[in-house]
Amino acid sequence: MTELSSRTKKFRLKMKKLVQRAKDHIRSGSSSSQTSPSDSARPVNNIHQSRPSTISQPTVRDILRYRYHFGVNLGSIFVLEPWLFPKFVGGASSELDAVTSSVKNNGVEATRQKWEGHWKNAVTDQAFGWLAKSAKGTSIRLPIGYFTLGPEFCVGTPFESAKDVYQNSWSIVKEFINRARALGVGVLVDLHALPGGANTDMHSGSSTGKAELWSSKKNLELAKKALLFIAKECKELDGVIGIQLCNEACWDAGKKGMYDFYTSVIQSISEIDSEVPIYISDAWDLSSALKWTKERDWKSGKVPSNPVVIDTHKYYTFAEKHRSQSAQELIHRIPTELGELPNCSPSATHLSSGGETQIVIGEYSCVLDEKSWAKSPPAMKEELTREFGRHQCNKWTEGCSAGSYFWTWKMEWMDGGGWGFVEQVKKGNIIAPAYMSWSVKEIKEKLTKAEMQKDEIMEKMVKDHIDYWTHEDPGKEYRHDLYEMGWKVGWGDAAAFFEWRGEQGGADKIGSLEIWIKKRLIESGERGEFLWELEQGLRWGVKEFENCVEIA
Repeated sequence: MTELSSRTKKFRLKMKKLVQRAKDHIRSGSSSSQTSPSDSARPVNNIHQSRPSTISQPTVRDILRYRYHFGVNLGSIFVLEPWLFPKFVGGASSELDAVTSSVKNNGVEATRQKWEGHWKNAVTDQAFGWLAKSAKGTSIRLPIGYFTLGPEFCVGTPFESAKDVYQNSWSIVKEFINRARALGVGVLVDLHALPGGANTDMHSGSSTGKAELWSSKKNLELAKKALLFIAKECKELDGVIGIQLCNEACWDAGKKGMYDFYTSVIQSISEIDSEVPIYISDAWDLSSALKWTKERDWKSGKVPSNPVVIDTHKYYTFAEKHRSQSAQELIHRIPTELGELPNCSPSATHLSSGGETQIVIGEYSCVLDEKSWAKSPPAMKEELTREFGRHQCNKWTEGCSAGSYFWTWKMEWMDGGGWGFVEQVKKGNIIAPAYMSWSVKEIKEKLTKAEMQKDEIMEKMVKDHIDYWTHEDPGKEYRHDLYEMGWKVGWGDAAAFFEWRGEQGGADKIGSLEIWIKKRLIESGERGEFLWELEQGLRWGVKEFENCVEIA
């Protein structure tokens, strides 16, 4: 899947004409200076900084980054978690404890060889093939630590005595990314373990039980240095679909400067790579994270253009409020989750008046506490586990969700039970969207059918749009051409994602739609009062294509 299909190449030729028309239009057109009547469907934006359009066809890198993700976390490989690899760590409580103990007892060289063997052999070629072809995985969330970046990042930290163990670790990470990319699988580079710890858990790299990142200028500076290094290194790695700034920030990090840290790092990363998606932890408070991203108005000219995705985690086994409920009760609550999200329907226009509200479920599992299972007959456990997993898979595709990453892929005790991606996929408890398994023949037939309907659908929708606003506000001069342009671009983008795999089989959809729409709005060059028309056109074009090919 390294090349676009021949059908997509033909699509590109058609898109060139549309793109040129859009550029010509925006060069010659001007936004109305009138203020639109107050209406929630028409947010007013009087910032007039229109410029030529730079919209072009989606690239393979775009598709890898912005498609819907049925993903998996790699697991305890570059950041050790004793419960996942108890034999390897030999009784140690964290990566730091394990590596320093091994260096003390066995020496640096023996420890380096042992650790490198763990990193290199974590995923065989056969396992990679299974992920891409059988499980239909689209991407891997790859947890690493600041120490993974090499000896330079260990100096002056608790890892200094073991720094030489990590002299080749970053090179091995890059090899992993390239191996995944060769199979069409993207990698989200997740800085899981930050200096001092973004949370109190051992997956921050140490067992101190303290989250000392947020209160330490030294730790924050090293964390930023690490993230800028990752951004520079990953800029030319087209298998990298994003960079995550931290994992599971402690619940009160938002009150300790977390968002100031995000702002500073995103600004600096944008100076290195203004396109790479940035993933942030919601610190177990999705509402506050959504408020922060919404307030980052990309049209102000003061906010970097990098798309931002909020990583939120969903577990139903750790809190007493979940343990006190039965499996059936927990299953029934899943459809009501993510109520914090705004309206992401095709009629939404919030990106015309603020920042993006894109989320991803960075971790989830099929695990419930024994107290929950005790409330159901043992004979029902297998059936309820399947129902629990399937409900989650369905829910994580909705609204402003870009997809999900199961926790986790690799552990010593494969296939991993309720924590095991391999076991849950094999049992059918979690499944990729059906369209990812469609045959080449099915995809071609659906594309042909969609193209036959396109003009009729578009003409009707454009007419309905014009008629509606003419009735609502007769005599007002709108920019309905923006709606039509957006509709055409949205349809074309959705088609490009759908067919890009070509003869490999399987289809994709624009999963990260909120940040994709933001990208297209920026590229359009339009900044006038009627930006909302372009946004609605984009959304409806995507939606109608998906309806036609039956992946909506």
